[in-house]
Amino acid sequence: MFDHLHLPRGFSFAGISCGIKAQGRPDLALIFSETPTTVGAVFTKNRYAAAPVQYDRALLAAKPDGVHAVIINSGNANAVTGSVGLTNARLMAEAVERMLGLTPQSTLVMSTGVIGVQLPIARIQEAMPTLVQALRADKDGFFAAAQAMMTTDTHPKWATEQIRLQDATIHIAGMSKGAGMIHPNMATMLSVIVTDAQLTPEAAQLAMQRAADASFNRISVDGDTSTNDTAALLANGLAGGPLITSHTPEFGAFLAALTQLSTKLAQAIVRDGEGATKFVTVQISGLADDQAAHQVANAIATSPLVKTAIYGGDANWGRILAAAGYSGAPFEPESAELWITGGPNSTSFLPRLHLVSQGMPLEYDEDQAAHRFAQPELLIELQLGAGPGRATMWTCDLSHEYVTINGEYRT
Repeated sequence: MFDHLHLPRGFSFAGISCGIKAQGRPDLALIFSETPTTVGAVFTKNRYAAAPVQYDRALLAAKPDGVHAVIINSGNANAVTGSVGLTNARLMAEAVERMLGLTPQSTLVMSTGVIGVQLPIARIQEAMPTLVQALRADKDGFFAAAQAMMTTDTHPKWATEQIRLQDATIHIAGMSKGAGMIHPNMATMLSVIVTDAQLTPEAAQLAMQRAADASFNRISVDGDTSTNDTAALLANGLAGGPLITSHTPEFGAFLAALTQLSTKLAQAIVRDGEGATKFVTVQISGLADDQAAHQVANAIATSPLVKTAIYGGDANWGRILAAAGYSGAPFEPESAELWITGGPNSTSFLPRLHLVSQGMPLEYDEDQAAHRFAQPELLIELQLGAGPGRATMWTCDLSHEYVTINGEYRT
């Protein structure tokens, strides 16, 4: 599946095992640019922000001359670990900088895994020569890094895009991890996106914020916002071409490609949701503004009753309207129009089924409704008036397996 992977110039990747996870599973990743990069990054809004989030925020606030690397460990979140955790995050970065001969404060740090356990920093430091030696500027290195980020993920998540800006071919490649504790309020669990485009720091930050808002902030697996959420865009400019600022025409084209890539990554996270058996798109329209529409979409996408009904193939659409009703968004209940459709990967062609009109149930075949709810992909369309507000969210069902995975997460 990596045969047609086109990676940005000047980046190399590595993933190894350093002993944080049991049974020798990959748990340490490195992404390196041979030239300094401009960075745009968004972070969790959880008040228990993990040590690496705090470290990266402070580093980027200091406006470094350029970031060269991102080091990522899985199996340990380094969250709720106090001053010791902050020291360990700094030591992770310094180990990379020392081994690669980089200037101080040129490495971002990311961690994911169990909360409330101190990071075994000595294992990471001891593994640094092996990690750096494993760096490769090809699909194998990229895949190894993506694999080393995983926790309860069942497979690596990645996407690439390629666009033409003036006389330059621009490449964008991204990797993400996430399957549970997914209800981002900025980005997703962890995401690193690299490009050989030339961006100013302001353009990189704005592009990452807008792309995250349209993708990572529109997914939910279980309604839990992680302590470690981080999405970072690194641009090294090695493709040449125009310098992209937030005011140049090329910004729109780059943002479109970045948003498309981020959406692929975000949807991949939902499809790999812990215990998930179904991929669900929730589309809301007719509200006063997009914010109100998002309130409704969010309530439906995170409702345990909606998600368990979808898991069971139960066409209990009343739960959808109930979630819309408690969302806090203003609308007239008698305006509701509700449709259910099987998604593009459904097992058979299933036309759109109208269940509710003007807030009242229509006569429909219960078996047909249940058949749509039983599909591996499901589209829920809810119109709540004639306003311009619209929103889309992607979610999944809530299964017995989700409880099993999270009930045994530390064992």
